[in-house]
Amino acid sequence: MDLEELWPLFGLEITTPRLMLRPVRDADLPGLVQAALDGVHDAERTPFSVPWTDAEPADLPQNLAAYQWNLRNRVNRHHWTVAFAVHFEGRVVGSQDLSAYDFTNRRTVSTGSWLTKSVHGQGIGTEMRAALLLFAFDVLGAEWAESGAAVWNEASLSVSRKLGYELNGVTRVSPRHGEPTDEQRVRLDKASFVRPDWAIGVRGAERALAQLCVSV
Repeated sequence: MDLEELWPLFGLEITTPRLMLRPVRDADLPGLVQAALDGVHDAERTPFSVPWTDAEPADLPQNLAAYQWNLRNRVNRHHWTVAFAVHFEGRVVGSQDLSAYDFTNRRTVSTGSWLTKSVHGQGIGTEMRAALLLFAFDVLGAEWAESGAAVWNEASLSVSRKLGYELNGVTRVSPRHGEPTDEQRVRLDKASFVRPDWAIGVRGAERALAQLCVSV
């Protein structure tokens, strides 16, 4: 018996013209940690509702590893988050998350992501989110996708606009004590998805969907 038999999500792999996305394995953690330590955003403000990048460099590796292990521990048929390591040119450059609760009835997923600063501005953020939207709509059977970003985070909101999302209200968050900011929520239905001119390759979907208790 191998790891993919024990944890079928480890057998899932999504490929695009430039990227390979797969649920984070322990072998991906050193590269993921290094991508985070190399910098994700300017220090003046955080784009995250939970400011995990504010951790001291000595603490961030264990924090990130513990977070990934906790995500696996919480996967169940009612509520799951799968964090995909994003591989580009032979290295891990960030993470793209896909999550859902009561998916059987809601048919709705949520996404979140981050990229190391050295690959910003190359269209990778758009490509990796488009890949998971193709997977969510065409393989999982989702009907809606939701996301959000700080109102000043034009890079993330630009990706949402490109892919067809519509504005879906504003909420208030305070990732750093005493520094509240507005978060723009966005929502995309399957019919409005602006699909890329390429297709994804998918391996291991059947068993991964069974683990998530998703029927299509």
